[in-house]
Amino acid sequence: MHFSIPSTQEFVSDGSGSSYTGFNIHINGSFHCCLRYKQLHSLHEQLKRSLPSIALPSFPPKKLLSLTPNQIEQRRLSLERYIQLVGQDPVLCRSELLRAFLLNAQQESSFTDCSEVTLDVYLMNGYRISANVYTTDCTGKVLEKACALIDLPKERACYFALYLMRKEASGELTIVKRLMDFEAPYISAQRWDECKLVLRTGYWDPCYDLELMRDRIALNLLYIQALSDVERGWIATTRDLSEQLTNMQARGSKSEYLEIVRKLPLYGCLQFARANVDYPEPNTVATVVLGNKELNLLTFTGKEMQETKFKVTRIRCWRVTPIHINEERSTTAAHTRQQQSSQQQQQQQQQQPSSPQSSTISLELSFEYLMAKNQLKWITIYSEQSMLMSVCLQSIVDELLNQKNGSDPAHLQNPQHVEYAPLSYIRRDGSNHCITDSSSTDTLCNLVNNDSSSNNYGTSNQATQQQQQQQHHSTNNGSSFIRRKLKEFNTTVRFKNGKDSVQNEAFEWIGDDDL
Repeated sequence: MHFSIPSTQEFVSDGSGSSYTGFNIHINGSFHCCLRYKQLHSLHEQLKRSLPSIALPSFPPKKLLSLTPNQIEQRRLSLERYIQLVGQDPVLCRSELLRAFLLNAQQESSFTDCSEVTLDVYLMNGYRISANVYTTDCTGKVLEKACALIDLPKERACYFALYLMRKEASGELTIVKRLMDFEAPYISAQRWDECKLVLRTGYWDPCYDLELMRDRIALNLLYIQALSDVERGWIATTRDLSEQLTNMQARGSKSEYLEIVRKLPLYGCLQFARANVDYPEPNTVATVVLGNKELNLLTFTGKEMQETKFKVTRIRCWRVTPIHINEERSTTAAHTRQQQSSQQQQQQQQQQPSSPQSSTISLELSFEYLMAKNQLKWITIYSEQSMLMSVCLQSIVDELLNQKNGSDPAHLQNPQHVEYAPLSYIRRDGSNHCITDSSSTDTLCNLVNNDSSSNNYGTSNQATQQQQQQQHHSTNNGSSFIRRKLKEFNTTVRFKNGKDSVQNEAFEWIGDDDL
């Protein structure tokens, strides 16, 4: 998980009028939640008790007196470094306790009440699956419910994943995000305009197709995905082969169709929008493709496509870095605004919080590649999808390590259960709630006191309903501006330095004979 805390915001407590600082936490490039220092400290203490064998990074110390702006900035940096170290630990980042904490934090920060809704999940051919879910259901639960509606066996669901995709004006599909189990798809989808939840395979090695093709429903899903990818040009075919595949499609020969398509270049890969790269020459325009244990750059000379392959096992490390627009451009824009009317200035000031996110920051993904024996070279891709590429790279590495351990994809989706004390989640208002294993969901909607529990999801007595309504009313009082503020932390990567690299645990040193 890629954590960052790019900024803070001030809150005013209801009743007392005292203020406190909230730290805006971004995960994998987009805003996830806003947390107080004491909430993160509570998480640290619970991780320490639940995982005593893990050496946790040191947590920033408390301060007795109110913090100055400089001290708040130092705390932000310290907390950012702490949560980044947690995200880099393979045990901590897959901890069930951390997952439940982040899921609750997203619900609280989005001001989402638990309610039953119909959530649409689409297949790659546009077929819609309308699933009855709860607004706070995690990704795994939504995926499970969607798969059940199309009669996909539960043990096959772990081979698939949910993505947020957007159809551009040109008709092309853009992959915006791969949803993780620490987030609720309903909440995450609200933050991305004109995006749909799409069901696709979640693995990278086509060898897993053989297992899925034994099941009729899974075979149909693979076939639908392959058809879509061929039609969109995500899988490269020749004219003769395209006619052959069309004939197979007309005959309904699904297995035969897949057997041929699976051998084609770029099968099972995710394709990203065209981007500038500095290889083989600076300012080269290429299409980035990830999958099959490779990162591919597709460049075009006239109508001829050239493919440059980079094996993931030869990528020593990678990093995502924000690029800021030249300050002179901002100064010129400011001078122009001064010449506009006061009415226009007021309109711009109202929109100011969201404008810097899209106008001043772009991203680059750099990776260090083993070109020859003892010869490493940095290669850079300039793309707004850099963070998603990084997430996919890490997913490929995880799958490679998982295969070395002799495990199937179910191990990645459902790690071995570790017993831990029930999560005690402290809300921003200071109220303390406990989540127990008896709850059928992991979020605040099913929080129970230590002396009572409920196994019936979505049902409660009248007193509990009144208490929830009172809590909701007190939370909303005086905080409408906070709700609007949080909506602005939407689709943009927000972090201040990208110097730290992600180390590839699947990296393999090679000799000249292997090149």
